[in-house]
Amino acid sequence: MSFSSISELQQLHDFACKLARRAGQYLRGEQVRRQKQTLVTREKLNSVDLVTAADEGVEKLIRDAILAEYPEHAFIGEESYSAGEEKRFLLKDGPTWIVDPIDGTVSLEFIVPMTAISIGFCVNSIPTVGVVFAPFIGGSLYSAIHHSEGGAWLSEFGPTGPSTNLPIVSPPPPLPKDAPKGCLFFGEWGKDRRDSPQSNLVKKSSNFINMATEIGGRDGKGGMVHGIRSLGSSTMDMVYVASGQGDIMFEAGCWEWDVCGGIAILLQTGGIVVDSNPPANISDTDPIPMANIGGRRYLAIRGCSTDSDGRSPREQQEALVREVWKRTERLNYERPM
Repeated sequence: MSFSSISELQQLHDFACKLARRAGQYLRGEQVRRQKQTLVTREKLNSVDLVTAADEGVEKLIRDAILAEYPEHAFIGEESYSAGEEKRFLLKDGPTWIVDPIDGTVSLEFIVPMTAISIGFCVNSIPTVGVVFAPFIGGSLYSAIHHSEGGAWLSEFGPTGPSTNLPIVSPPPPLPKDAPKGCLFFGEWGKDRRDSPQSNLVKKSSNFINMATEIGGRDGKGGMVHGIRSLGSSTMDMVYVASGQGDIMFEAGCWEWDVCGGIAILLQTGGIVVDSNPPANISDTDPIPMANIGGRRYLAIRGCSTDSDGRSPREQQEALVREVWKRTERLNYERPM
C-alpha cells in the first residue's frame, strides 16, 4: 500500500475508528468490573505516572489487531515502549502506528471521564490519520485524514448507536484580535514534580500565571487569556484545540503517543504545532518550523480564517506563537539516550 490515494487512507481511517470503538467497549467493561473491586495501579516514574491492567489490555487489543491487519507496519505504543529496553525515538519514515491506549490514567483511577484512546498513523514521520475516542464523554470520537482530499470529523454515541460523522467546522473564526488576550489556553502540570526553583513544575506554574495575569502585569508578561484548562489528558487538550474548542495548547513532557492522533486532526483543520521552546537563533521574521513529533514539547494553535485586517491564518498563528513564547520560560525535557 503506497498511501498516495485518499481511498487507501480512508481504509486505514475506518479501520482505526472501528478499532478505537472496540477498545472503548473493552475499557467500559473494565469500569463495570471495577465497581466490584479496587483498580490496581503500578507506578512508573512516580505516584502520578500510573499504569493499570486496563492500559496494558487496551494496548494489546489494539496492537494485535493492527499487526494482524497490517503486519508490515511498525507499531509504537506507550506501554510496550515503557516496558522495553530501547528508549530512543523509534519513529522512522515507514508506515507507523503510534498509540496511547489510555491517556488520563489518573482520571480513570478517580472515575473522572476525561480519558481518551489515541490512535495515530504516520507516513514519512508525519501524522496522517488520527483517531481519538473519549469513551466516557458521550462516546465522542474525533478523527481526521490529513490529505488534500481528506477531512476531519466528530461523531458521538447516541441512543441508537454512533451518529453519522459530522465535519469539524472549517475554517473556524479568526483568532482573537489581541491574542493571547481572550484565548482559551490548555496546559498540563505534568509528571515532573521536583520541588526546586528551576524545575519544570515551577516553570510551568509561572507560565500559567503569566498567561492568566492582566495585560501589563508581571513585567509585561501578562497574557490575559480568557481561561486556563488542565484536563489531565494531553490527547484531549490537543483534540479540543484541533476542533476549535480552544485556541492554544502549551505542553512539554508528554510523548509522541499523547499527541500523534491529535496532531493529524489539528493539521487537517488548519492548525499548527510548533516547539513550545523557541528554536535557537530564530528571528522575528523567520518562518516557524513544525514541532518534532518526538521532541516532547508542543505548542498548538487552532486553525482560523483571515481576519478583518487581512492577516492570513498563518500570520495570525505565528504572531500568537511569538506572543506565547514571550510569556513562557523554556522547559527542559530530554529523551532517554
